[in-house]
Amino acid sequence: MDPSDDEPTALVQFEGGPCAVLAPMQAYIVKYIVNNKSIDDDWKKAEFEEQNHLLCKAACDILCQATDGCDILKFVHIDDKVVCLEHSQFHSMLKIELVNKDSIETFFNDHISFLRDTFGVLLFLYTVMRSKGLVKLKEEICDLDVSLIDKEFGYGSQSLINMMITGQAVSNVFNNDQIVAGLKLQGIEKQSEVGFMTLLEHLRYCQVGTYLKNPCNPIWVLGSDTHLTVLFSFDQNLVSKETQADIARRTFKLFDQDGNNFISTQHLKPLLEKLDLVSDDEYVNLMSTKLDSEGLGIILMPSFMEEFFSEQETRTPDVFVVFHYNGQPRSNSNSKVTYLEGNAIIQESDVICISEDNNLQSCLQSKWPYIEIQWKGNVTPSIN
Repeated sequence: MDPSDDEPTALVQFEGGPCAVLAPMQAYIVKYIVNNKSIDDDWKKAEFEEQNHLLCKAACDILCQATDGCDILKFVHIDDKVVCLEHSQFHSMLKIELVNKDSIETFFNDHISFLRDTFGVLLFLYTVMRSKGLVKLKEEICDLDVSLIDKEFGYGSQSLINMMITGQAVSNVFNNDQIVAGLKLQGIEKQSEVGFMTLLEHLRYCQVGTYLKNPCNPIWVLGSDTHLTVLFSFDQNLVSKETQADIARRTFKLFDQDGNNFISTQHLKPLLEKLDLVSDDEYVNLMSTKLDSEGLGIILMPSFMEEFFSEQETRTPDVFVVFHYNGQPRSNSNSKVTYLEGNAIIQESDVICISEDNNLQSCLQSKWPYIEIQWKGNVTPSIN
């Protein structure tokens, strides 16, 4: 895991495949920058010691949340005495060392070469997996026919991405568990530290839940169909702890499985019951008539939210600065891995602008439907 020569806190991905580990690692590096510096600081600068410190902090975050409830972690490494290691010898040289969780940050600091050496990505991934425990890993993955790493191209699966971002190796990106055709499908169980958005939602292959779209920090791992990048901002107003309005919106969607932004009036009573609101028949009939004044048999989400949660709605800033990271040199201008800065504007419009040749904007519109970004240098970042 080497930093860029042109951006001291940005990791470089030299080949395809390891972005499922590197992009989440980069997101957690950025988390410490965003939480400890302001956009007006010279936040991009970092000497060698600071680079190591950020790398250790990020590794600790990812490892500790993936091993919640474990006191002893399993550090997978190669003997320090091994000087020149061929790829074919790698797995035969692995060793496991038990480390107390309370001292893991000190341990990483003392063994920083473990993260920065040639096999650092794999060693860290194996450390997370072994520390989490294979039994727990299998329980969360569920479908054991799907490999964590694609055999042909080396891409990380959604289970691997989720494990590195949230600590959960589940294969779905919706909130909580869902029952589909009698089967229980595991989703993300709580608001994540860093978020996730994907182009696949724009293509209607999935729907990312609010736990990932609205993380605790204004940082998102972005997924294309082949690669992972990172978007972040210093504006903390872009995210918030889950409010009652957020819960209501999420619960509303349980009755709106097709994503139409409305529910049948028949679902109003069970929706109010699930939200612990008044739900006696007389009141439900009164609200149904008010919210469906035209007698169409449907209730729009905006109308429902305005009626019951108008004072709790949080508003996204209309203008904010974002930065984008892509670890692959070939995807950056002049093959230099740097953070690209953009000025984002949330347009006041009822019409979503679809741009099939701008995958980054299509990805971001899954969270901000009316977003427009003017990138410095007029160079739109690539998410591939």
